[in-house]
Amino acid sequence: MEIPVYLFTGFLESGKTKFIQETLEDERFNSGERTLLIVCEEGEEEYEPSRFSGKNVFIKVVDSAEELTSDALKRWLKETKSQRVIIEYNGMWTLDNLYNAMPEKWTVYQELMFADSTTFVNYNANMRSLVVDKLKSAELVIFNRYEDSIDKMPLHKTVRGISRNNAIVYEYTDGSTEEDNIEDPLPYDINAAVIEIADNDFALFYRDLMEESDKYHGKTVKFKAIIAREKGKIPDDQFIAGRHVMTCCADDIQYAGFIAETEKPCTMLKTGDWLNVTAKISIEKHQAYRGYGPVLKVITYAQTSEPEEKVVTF
Repeated sequence: MEIPVYLFTGFLESGKTKFIQETLEDERFNSGERTLLIVCEEGEEEYEPSRFSGKNVFIKVVDSAEELTSDALKRWLKETKSQRVIIEYNGMWTLDNLYNAMPEKWTVYQELMFADSTTFVNYNANMRSLVVDKLKSAELVIFNRYEDSIDKMPLHKTVRGISRNNAIVYEYTDGSTEEDNIEDPLPYDINAAVIEIADNDFALFYRDLMEESDKYHGKTVKFKAIIAREKGKIPDDQFIAGRHVMTCCADDIQYAGFIAETEKPCTMLKTGDWLNVTAKISIEKHQAYRGYGPVLKVITYAQTSEPEEKVVTF
């Protein structure tokens, strides 16, 4: 049986407990299902189980990330005979620790991140990797304690620097809410005959193409790339064109590239070569993507010098 998991992330005093408390008081959500509430962080706000709708919520407090093992999660679920799980996650623990421990058939139905509008910019400046960790998979980001005197743009840009898919909501101190409607124009003209990607715009281009592939199908693009080509592991008429991308810090630099197909064998190319590539984008099935993804049908390529900044960022 599939176990639905509702995951709430964010740093201490960001409003997670209050939101979960109100959710479990709401009969529209809490209509009788036996619920395991795993609390990984205890702040000033405390749960009041007596106010929950029904007597069907079982709280398990977790003091350290090491306690979150697959065996422990399965045991807690069995002991409480729960049908679903709510997790209030500790903002100082990485989500990979939880995902790796999650038992088979536990499925995250919803992941929400909470942030205090008054402290979020400082958190991002001082604990960037942990902020990125929470933003990368959140479906909805809720900035609470918001007031008109707070500039939305730094909050918005931080979220959009990680993903264009997160919904963003600002919750005012009076309880009213406002959806984020700031548009993010791309730094290049997607309707140009040839879309030219500047060196420092590759990360945004890569993310947008991978997230909204269909709008690029049939488009022609030109960009500078460092290629990867391992003899014997890639066909003679293909190479990978990409850049090294940093999301938050040097430790998370990864190579992000696309499959590129040439009309003739390109075996003279080798990993580490820098090329100017012009290609037509085709969204098609390819084993490298384990499904559909962008395949560059190369029109021209030429050796070039490396850019001033070899690593790009959002």
